[in-house]
Amino acid sequence: MLKLVWGTLFTAFCLYTGWVYLYCDESHPVAHHDPSVSKGWQLWQQKNCQSCHQLYGLGGYMGPDLTNIARDSSKGEQYMYTFIKYGSGRMPAFGLTDEEVSHLVSFLSWVDKSGLARVPEDAVHWSGTYTIKN
Repeated sequence: MLKLVWGTLFTAFCLYTGWVYLYCDESHPVAHHDPSVSKGWQLWQQKNCQSCHQLYGLGGYMGPDLTNIARDSSKGEQYMYTFIKYGSGRMPAFGLTDEEVSHLVSFLSWVDKSGLARVPEDAVHWSGTYTIKN
């Protein structure tokens, strides 16, 4: 019985791995979002945004976590557009075109719809680590 379970798991792993390598690349784009989101994701990677910013609590600590920036009623798309386009005191202006900025805003809006990543401010330590108190 144990050999059957391991054999089934191994076969499933091999099939899934093969599927990932065959169908999960740039020549087979994910169909659940528009091209602007994909282009924004590529810009996010090219400009190394994660070195300063976080998504889902993962990334750098120089800038804020941007997972849910689009749903923040005091911010939103125009806020994101302005900061990405012109930078701020700590964030450089990368000289992006209006189209590139729109792609990044589309990507961040898409990320926002996919989940929550709010850590209570009183749980964040000055070093960037945090502990959730029960």
